[in-house]
Amino acid sequence: MSDTNADQYLIQNEPYYRTVGNEVEMYEAAYAARMPVMLKGPTGCGKSRFVEYMAYKLNKPLITVACNEDMTASDLVGRFLLDINGTKWQDGPLTVAARVGAICYLDEVVEARQDTTVVIHPLTDHRRELPLEKKGELVKAHPDFQIVISYNPDYQSLMKDLKQSTKQRFGGLDFDYPETEIETEIVQHEGGVDAETAGKLVQIAQRSRNLKGHGLDEGMSTRLLVYAAQLVDKGIDPMSACQMALVTPLTDDPDMRDTLSAAVNTYF
Repeated sequence: MSDTNADQYLIQNEPYYRTVGNEVEMYEAAYAARMPVMLKGPTGCGKSRFVEYMAYKLNKPLITVACNEDMTASDLVGRFLLDINGTKWQDGPLTVAARVGAICYLDEVVEARQDTTVVIHPLTDHRRELPLEKKGELVKAHPDFQIVISYNPDYQSLMKDLKQSTKQRFGGLDFDYPETEIETEIVQHEGGVDAETAGKLVQIAQRSRNLKGHGLDEGMSTRLLVYAAQLVDKGIDPMSACQMALVTPLTDDPDMRDTLSAAVNTYF
């Protein structure tokens, strides 16, 4: 797969991303140095959208891997497959990215097993190489290659955290839900609703975020607010839209659902 066409991984249309600080110039400097970057922040706050936006802005291919606990090192680097002519090697997404000079984005990397994440180590230091031990090949990373990982620090536990030996290979950018005005602007733009409706949705979300650790593992994400707004934009009444997009996905606890529904009632 060394002849893989990198253009197929280019993002064709500019993703909507609203800057909240100096994250764009910080990332551009990190990319210029080919520094591996770690994005830390709660679910649905814009980490993946940011990576897409930066890949578009820099005109670099982007290969995204959604990490999970069943993912093996072979899923990342590649494996031999049987076909009609016998066995052939197929590169994994990390290897493809290293060969073609893509940004490789490992989304929610703590979901992957630690023995899997170790395979990225030789690509994240001065070596910038990937040994394909099963194939007996050493892939030298393309000059444009960069690795980006994201994770949600709130989900950390002793079982699910990155090793220090992994963490200390990355520069880090912190993400959080945007301030009220910016989040309202995002929900309005992405959800297709007026500023007043978007503002109410953001107020509901902020109430839910105050309940984090008091019955909720996580508050309502910006992503969920956009879903609710899109339902309203499609003609669903706001109460029903909020129930479907904000309350039901967040919790199964009847008391907590009542609390969240009361917050929705306050604004709609």
